[in-house]
Amino acid sequence: MKLATLDDGSRDGRLLVVARDLGQAVDASDIAANLQVALENWPQVEARLQQRYQQLNDNTARGRFDLDLTRLAAPLPRASQWLDGSCFLSHGELMQKAFNLDPIEGVEHTPLIYQGASDDFLGPCADIPLPSEAHGIDFEGEFAVLLDDVPMGCLADQALQHVRLVLQLNDVSLRALAPREMKTGFGFLQAKPASTFAPVAVTPDELGDAWREGRVHLPLQVEWNGQWFGHPHGGTMHFGFHQLIAHAALTRRLSAGTLIGSGTVSNADRSVGSACIAERRAIETIATGAPRTAFMRFGDRVRMEARGLSGEVLFGAIDQRVVQGGGPCA
Repeated sequence: MKLATLDDGSRDGRLLVVARDLGQAVDASDIAANLQVALENWPQVEARLQQRYQQLNDNTARGRFDLDLTRLAAPLPRASQWLDGSCFLSHGELMQKAFNLDPIEGVEHTPLIYQGASDDFLGPCADIPLPSEAHGIDFEGEFAVLLDDVPMGCLADQALQHVRLVLQLNDVSLRALAPREMKTGFGFLQAKPASTFAPVAVTPDELGDAWREGRVHLPLQVEWNGQWFGHPHGGTMHFGFHQLIAHAALTRRLSAGTLIGSGTVSNADRSVGSACIAERRAIETIATGAPRTAFMRFGDRVRMEARGLSGEVLFGAIDQRVVQGGGPCA
């Protein structure tokens, strides 16, 4: 099943059921007004949403219409919680080597994860408004899962039953602001502006054999200004999403609508490229002593998409520009 959110001007948008090929959609707000409501009432609404999805794919759904991806918000425009991991150890190892950072003790055994801002997510075609190019604008290609209510102490071998939807995202980073925030020990704030999500969230069964071991076993295709940047594979994620869920729920409940991200998709095989500029700069620093690739400038465009094992459309593509934004508070 594939779900999306129509940007109707409200904070949470209107829930849509989307056809498998993303060509058409049908309103589902009579079943659940928005995706957050659906997640909070999943046992009551899942079957009805699934039935409508089947009808849409059979071309029998009443009220179906051609889908305009530019009218979509993020599948979940705001979340009760956004937890982002750093689960591709090759990425961390590369950064440590390039910038002479001390290794993090126990990183192979305990997931790295932080709590980010979740009040304002961007739709797949929305511009990324930022105040200054001097902040070191970077994209980060990731996968994420969206949960229902998870009890405190949930074990890893039980955690995947709480994964309702899988998503793809661009977790924008401002690299010039990150070092100070990391040194404080209080985590990211200014260095992490609004993240962007691909058009649709999909139930795990839509991924077929690509969803196993709590991981998305697919390459993530990344283009910058129309040029190939990388296609790292999500299957090399060191900790699966089930392990991230158990880690986050060790001492508290996770409420329905919690999002958990994988961190930047990264592979030890450098021939596959990267999903963020910082990683390419690290590779350049190791090779030549200094980075050659600059960060993004206003007007730059980034495109990200993960397709199925047979090339089929899954989440749809993120395709957006960086633009100058911000200003005095109105």
